Amino acid sequence: MNFQIVLSILGRLLIVFSSAMVIPLTLAVINEDSSRMAFLFSIFITILLGLIFMKQKKISVRGIGAKEAIATVAAAWVLITILSALPYSLSGVVPTYIDALFEASSGLTTTGASVISDVESLPASILLWRSMTQWLGGMGIIVLFIILLPTGIGAVHLFNAEVPGPVSERIMPRIRDTALILWKIYIFLTMVLILLLWLAGMGFFDAINHAFTTMATGGFSTKNTSIAYFDSLLIETIISFFMILAGVNFGVFLLILSKKSLKPFRNTELLTYLMIIITAIFAIAASLWLGAGQSIQYAFRYALFQVASIATTTGYATADFDAWPSLAKIVLLVLMFIGGCAGSTAGGMKVSRIILLVKSFRSDLKKIIQPHEVTCIQLDGKPVDTNILNRVGVFFFIYILFFVLASIIMAGTGLEPFDAMSAAAATLGSIGPGFGVVGPTTTYAGISLFGKFILTICMLLGRLEFFTLLIIINPEFWTKRRGW
Repeated sequence: MNFQIVLSILGRLLIVFSSAMVIPLTLAVINEDSSRMAFLFSIFITILLGLIFMKQKKISVRGIGAKEAIATVAAAWVLITILSALPYSLSGVVPTYIDALFEASSGLTTTGASVISDVESLPASILLWRSMTQWLGGMGIIVLFIILLPTGIGAVHLFNAEVPGPVSERIMPRIRDTALILWKIYIFLTMVLILLLWLAGMGFFDAINHAFTTMATGGFSTKNTSIAYFDSLLIETIISFFMILAGVNFGVFLLILSKKSLKPFRNTELLTYLMIIITAIFAIAASLWLGAGQSIQYAFRYALFQVASIATTTGYATADFDAWPSLAKIVLLVLMFIGGCAGSTAGGMKVSRIILLVKSFRSDLKKIIQPHEVTCIQLDGKPVDTNILNRVGVFFFIYILFFVLASIIMAGTGLEPFDAMSAAAATLGSIGPGFGVVGPTTTYAGISLFGKFILTICMLLGRLEFFTLLIIINPEFWTKRRGW
């Protein structure tokens, strides 16, 4: 392990990240609110730490190996989460630093779970910081940093460590070009959404914040009642469309731009993703209409928005879905585990993994019936490597294992069993609101400090899809051996 290169990259990353705090600091100065010193001190600490790390001798990023990339990404996410919590803690908007850490982790991992009950009382600068952390974390802080790095194999390792997935496809010849175009698409869609929300009647500041958290599939809102505050079908429809759009693999948009063809829209994962959403909307609408006696207009309006929000792991709410019929709640719970497409800003297991698991299951059934038949699992006409299939199976096992472990631990803190499972599922899948004590009309403020710490770990594990963080606690990772 070359610690010098890890510290050098972390130093530069912290310097870059500190510049993001200047924006809410500027707003705090303009509004003369109480968070000015909190942001100023947070920037000072971040820059100071960055400069200390950068005192390492200058090393080319081209020399980064897989070990260094994994260590850098894991350390970067932990460090930036710790530093992002400072404005919350120093401004006094949360009672303890653990609460601040939870809020910062929820923002950067785009989970949207909050410990703040009255967000409307927060200074505008803090509201903007909450939204910015989600927007930066949505596409990935390392992916953004890669744009500022020299090209080379080091950038590829960093990209792969932060953006893991069941399948990988090199879209552009250089990884830096891929990162740059992905961020351009992300920024463009965010700007379009800001304009549309503003024209739909949302205030400009609210439009900026909600565009940030919608495209990041984060779910932080500037209102206590989330999107329900605006009570606008037009605003709900616009946000629903962009949530679904943000849950699509951004590589699809990139391929459309590079090939100037709509053919990339016809991939299996995207079609399955849309089919899941449509099926869930009809199932929940039917449950609300026939089971709860709601009007068909009400049923489809709220089913569309809530399915789009939960399926993409955004976490906005326009209704108290915790009070819906059991069928509707079960459908939403299943969506929490599935999530959006690989390569999107959404969380969850990802649709492509579910597809590969189903294909593997069907293939194994065929082998039992016809043991001598040679089968090859394909996705979009391309054979899927056995190593990828094995890793998908391992990921599924780890996901369920940590869900069970987190549920047991949360139940040990005093939560009812279903509430504990809901909190675990909502944080591992980066959804935010769940059911029961962490439902759409409540916050995580009532969770014990130990419980919040456990859920903070769950959020980081879910965002980095387990492997990046789990590898660094493996003793073999720190031993010198071939293959790294």
